[in-house]
Amino acid sequence: MSTLELREIHKSYGSFATLKGINLDLESGEFLVLLGASGCGKSTLLSLISGLSDPTSGEMTLNGKTLNGVHPKDRDIAMVFQSYALYPNLSVARNIGFGLEMRGVDRSSREAAVLEAAKVLQVDHLLDRKPADLSGGQRQRVAIGRALVRKPQLFLFDEPLSNLDAKLRMEMRSELKRLHQMLGVTVVYVTHDQIEAMTLASRIAVMREGCIEQLGTPAEIYNRPASRFVAEFMGSPPINILDTHQLPDGLEIAQGASFLSGLSASQPVVLGVRPEALKPTPFEGALQWQGVVDLIELTGPEQIVSVMLNDTRVTATLPADLALTIGQEITLFVDPNRLLFFDAQDGQRIDLCARQTAVA
Repeated sequence: MSTLELREIHKSYGSFATLKGINLDLESGEFLVLLGASGCGKSTLLSLISGLSDPTSGEMTLNGKTLNGVHPKDRDIAMVFQSYALYPNLSVARNIGFGLEMRGVDRSSREAAVLEAAKVLQVDHLLDRKPADLSGGQRQRVAIGRALVRKPQLFLFDEPLSNLDAKLRMEMRSELKRLHQMLGVTVVYVTHDQIEAMTLASRIAVMREGCIEQLGTPAEIYNRPASRFVAEFMGSPPINILDTHQLPDGLEIAQGASFLSGLSASQPVVLGVRPEALKPTPFEGALQWQGVVDLIELTGPEQIVSVMLNDTRVTATLPADLALTIGQEITLFVDPNRLLFFDAQDGQRIDLCARQTAVA
């Protein structure tokens, strides 16, 4: 089992800095997801860990042994690529066992290891087929099997599900989750898909412009985003962001709350509220927002409703059986504890409890 440590990792291409001081500690058995938009540096970081490229500066260690300058084949790390990278002329069995074959593992041991991995991935009935005879999901399982059969210290996944359709992606997410729970392997997984990150990760590192914006569990990232960027990146439908100093009449955020007036007096803030936090029925302590239904999108188990609060639009996720029509007046209720506040200038989340103490 492995422990990966990254210390002040920088990577530059000429004058352009791709990674700007990455620090990470990955415990044995963790499933870490590097999440971010294209160009944020997540795949670059994965290539540094794998040895496909070298950092400009910084230190990487795996189980206390330095990775800097170590050839990829000597790192005991297995990587699953975005493209399946299977050999079209080899059978599934030979594709899975190719790495062992190149390492000189004897045939009987190799065949036993291939069969074991194939059974875990439920492709043992496909061992004699060629990649061209497989579906996309089956090819991805074979690619994972090629990494799994080596039993490395660390697994790296570079957007392995991006080539699959929506149904297969969901199925493969479940399979990857099951495999991780069953085998307890250590994984670093790169994706731009926040649903993949939320469902797979034990921890998520949200990356932005070569830096880690926030590192935490999926619940921490979603419920306590460190910044407006993280809050907007996570969630579908996306979080509602409102300028508190531009709120129309009737949208008082926390009537009588001293901390809000204190915040407004000292710094401009914006308000964030998740669509699912807006409820159609009253409850104790709820704030009330009056609006008009502007758009309704039925997804099946729920409906995504756009509501105009005077000139401000918010999105609410409401029950599918709630009868609504365009132009209908509606009252939305929200728990003030579900509201998030961000500094309007630097975008960092404001800890209201700490701030309220300071204001008081």
